Amino acid sequence: MGHINQFDEGLLTPVAAYAISCIGAVLGLACTTRAHAAAGWARRRWFALGAFAIGGTGIWATHFVAMLGFAVEGTPIRYDVPLTLTSLAVAVVVVGAGLAVAAHDTGRIALLAVGGTVTGIGVATMHYLGMAALRMRGHVSYDPATVVISVGVAIVAATLALYAALHIRTPGATLGAALAMGVAVGGMHYTGMTAVSVDVHTDGSALSGAETSHLLAPLAAGLTLCTIAALCMVGWRPHPDEDATPDEAAAPAAPPTPVTIERIPPVS
Repeated sequence: MGHINQFDEGLLTPVAAYAISCIGAVLGLACTTRAHAAAGWARRRWFALGAFAIGGTGIWATHFVAMLGFAVEGTPIRYDVPLTLTSLAVAVVVVGAGLAVAAHDTGRIALLAVGGTVTGIGVATMHYLGMAALRMRGHVSYDPATVVISVGVAIVAATLALYAALHIRTPGATLGAALAMGVAVGGMHYTGMTAVSVDVHTDGSALSGAETSHLLAPLAAGLTLCTIAALCMVGWRPHPDEDATPDEAAAPAAPPTPVTIERIPPVS
């Protein structure tokens, strides 16, 4: 059984992963706040951008950066690139689906619970799909009880994220929610990683897939560009319709008030 080290790079990877998760959460919550003030296409656009920020940056990138500290004694580690990118798509889609379900009626706790459960199971799927993308000289196995616990943590984290996205408006509350979401996402990741054990093979066979260093540069560049783009979009002056509720935005403009000019009598 190979010795597993979750912190091969020291505290760098968990701290960086937490920071990235918080950044993604702040951007996502800023986007969903704008969505609440918008109508029609603008509302859908902001929710989609929020799903990408929370699912792509706040969850998936957190998982990947944390995995940079993952090492197994006796074997190098490679990544199946298509499967890794598929896990990114899963993260974004499930957060978008959860937002769509929960936003249908923000006052119904049942819809929030359904959305959180769907998103949480999807996030757990993303995590273990990312683990399936690992290529190493060994057989990976999981402790079933710990896997179930990690799925439960994922559901709680996802429900927290959806509640924050649908109800939080002020900057202070957004920051607090982002910090809490960072803890929840990191907790889900490292809980899931405690379920892993690796039976290392010493056959010396060549490994397929990309090295970690080959994925790090594109990931850093992509995250930087997406973050800058999201910040620019959030910082733009909103469309006038975004300052109104959907009903107000759809309502016809009121007719102009007629102006009455009174005749001033001559001075005698």
